[in-house]
Amino acid sequence: MLVYALIARQTFRRYIAYRGAMLGGVVSNTVFGAVKAFIVTAIWRHKPIIGGYDLRDVLTYTFVAQALIGPMSILTNNLDIPAHVRSGDIGTDLFRPVDFQGYWMAQDFGRAGFAVLGRSLVPFLAGAVMFQVRVPRDPRVWAAFLVAVVLGIFVSFALRYLAAMSAFWLLDEKGVTGFMNMLTMFFGGLTVPLVLFPGWLGELARALPWASVILVPVNVFLGKLTGTALAGAYAFEAAWAVALLGLGRLVTTRARQRVVVQGG
Repeated sequence: MLVYALIARQTFRRYIAYRGAMLGGVVSNTVFGAVKAFIVTAIWRHKPIIGGYDLRDVLTYTFVAQALIGPMSILTNNLDIPAHVRSGDIGTDLFRPVDFQGYWMAQDFGRAGFAVLGRSLVPFLAGAVMFQVRVPRDPRVWAAFLVAVVLGIFVSFALRYLAAMSAFWLLDEKGVTGFMNMLTMFFGGLTVPLVLFPGWLGELARALPWASVILVPVNVFLGKLTGTALAGAYAFEAAWAVALLGLGRLVTTRARQRVVVQGG
């Protein structure tokens, strides 16, 4: 575990060097958050309660979702596995004295930790100043929210890992990655809050793994999940994380065999 912690720390420090990218991300997340806030305000003025959300709830949803873009890596796949496949460095990566999937997971958590501090706080604080959002006063809610976010990062990583590993077979994984990003934006609830999804589509979206990325953490933040409902939400996230990470391990095994067959 110490090795993976050191990997995460090194990745965190590496991302600090990209201050220009951090500033650009902060500005874009804040601006788009404000635009979305004005849109949902116009919608909720015609109907005060939609899907159990009042206007203040959905404004909070909007800015928490914007704050989660960086940690969850919703718009991009920051895993460099495809580049290593194309360069041939993947042969070295696969035979490092650490677990291959664990190595990339540690890197991703280091990146996510930086994103929380570097890209999440300012957009949310700006939203809290410009609009009426709910900010939990109970520290237990913040602790529960942190757990939901960490579980969501596991799910997000597992999905992006599968997309990145497709490079072993496709060499150019951009199509798969783009499709995965589109699914994450739509079914994660970034494009449109999932409470606006009608009927069966809403039920389907809430049952898919992408609900762990935004919907579950936001509902925990809003205090809508407590007691057994909170435990059920954690179980939902954990189950998807275990299933997807398990699938990732199977894919990793096949990929390792493929590299050996090709001669390294």
